[in-house]
Amino acid sequence: QVQLVESGGGLVQAGGSLRLSCAASGRIFNRYDMGWFRQAPGKEREFVAGINRSGLSTDYADPVKGRFTISRDNAKNTVSLQMNSLKPEDTATYYCAARPGVLEGYKYWGQGTQVTVSA
Repeated sequence: QVQLVESGGGLVQAGGSLRLSCAASGRIFNRYDMGWFRQAPGKEREFVAGINRSGLSTDYADPVKGRFTISRDNAKNTVSLQMNSLKPEDTATYYCAARPGVLEGYKYWGQGTQVTVSA
């Protein structure tokens, strides 16, 4: 089992940047693919970015491509999301998630961190 704790959220003006971090417990962090999701009020949770266990493969949702970058440090059991050129529509609670494999889906979730982008 993996426990995830996000940090780094906050209030930022449009065009600004934030860096989210997710710290994972356990000694087998490098066996999990990691992802970031977000959920805005009144909307369903959506995929933002994903990274495979080695860190060599990443994937992004279209709305964030070119603005967000996901990375991981397996030695430190952390995954990060660098968010640049933020827009008001990026406002949401951001969640870190882990999955043992592609076919198993994301099984472990953090508690979320709030990101608010003002116009």
